[in-house]
Amino acid sequence: MTPGPGRPTSSSRWEPPQPSKADGVRYVTTAALVNELVEAADDKELSRVVGRYARLDLLCLDELGYVHLDPRGAELLFQIITAREERASIACASNAPFSEWGATFTDPRLAAAVVDRLTFNAHIIPTGSSSYRLNATTRARKENTMI
Repeated sequence: MTPGPGRPTSSSRWEPPQPSKADGVRYVTTAALVNELVEAADDKELSRVVGRYARLDLLCLDELGYVHLDPRGAELLFQIITAREERASIACASNAPFSEWGATFTDPRLAAAVVDRLTFNAHIIPTGSSSYRLNATTRARKENTMI
């Protein structure tokens, strides 16, 4: 059945696979992951930590592009992305367009390599630049001034 007027359209939308409890899924902010990687490198445990992240079925990276990464942190994050490349999924959330990722990764070549790996065979879902937090605050202020 094809979607049409009055019919559900969920069959035409992309929906990510729903992980079961047995699947390895990890949600982490980019800054927290980079901090963990730097600490692991300092403690000579980087291989173990990279391996743990490489084995996950799904890695959800949030706030990519919000914090400028130092060169070492950016290179360590790149190791995680490369270890997962074409083997397991990465879901990223960022308000920054790809053209601004050079500022996050400080090295434009590294930024281009990260974008290349994350976008290969990817589902990119643009959500717009409107913040739901700002919209909720604005709406609440309007409601409070009307009372």
